[in-house]
Amino acid sequence: MIKSKDGLPYSKEAAILEAAEREFLSKGFAGARTVSIAKAAGVNHAMLHYYFRTKEHLFERILDEKMRIMGESVLTAFGQPGLPLTERIRDGIERHFDFIAANPDLPRFIVNEVFSCPERYGAMQRRVALIAHRLIYDLQQELDTAAKGGDVVEALDVRMLILDIISLNIFPFVAYPIIESVFGYSPDDRERFFMQRKQENVETILRRIKKL
Repeated sequence: MIKSKDGLPYSKEAAILEAAEREFLSKGFAGARTVSIAKAAGVNHAMLHYYFRTKEHLFERILDEKMRIMGESVLTAFGQPGLPLTERIRDGIERHFDFIAANPDLPRFIVNEVFSCPERYGAMQRRVALIAHRLIYDLQQELDTAAKGGDVVEALDVRMLILDIISLNIFPFVAYPIIESVFGYSPDDRERFFMQRKQENVETILRRIKKL
């Protein structure tokens, strides 16, 4: 019986999905092999195709799940009732950072897939748009209202703000091998570096929006 990290039994479907995620992230869509995924999941090839008919379906399932988790996490943070806007933005930044920390290979994988196979960009774009459109509309209205009340800077374009958050949060994970070398970090410094980076990102964005 295949077990998860916490020792609980895995379903065959869950085992396949976890093995496929590792295969796709390490080798890309083109390099991933369903035979390798089946072997890593502890099932035969026929069983994999029973649950997921094609490699494309398996890829889409994983991508959908990642986008769902990120969307729920970020949208929940920004939509918490009863909290000041700046506190919700803080929470949203931290949740997005934590999502990337839990999936550090995902940004590089998505960028590589977009450039190596442009036809898959449309599918990714639609998934991200479902998250972004809801977030942009609601947050822009709140920022405009807060600006009129003097709580945040005026003429703040929420699209630029979201790009700032995404860029600040993703870059340290994509560039960490270079950062580690340039700044002389050891493997023991990794966790402390990312904790510091998350706090720095939060403070940078909050300084960007708060009215001085």
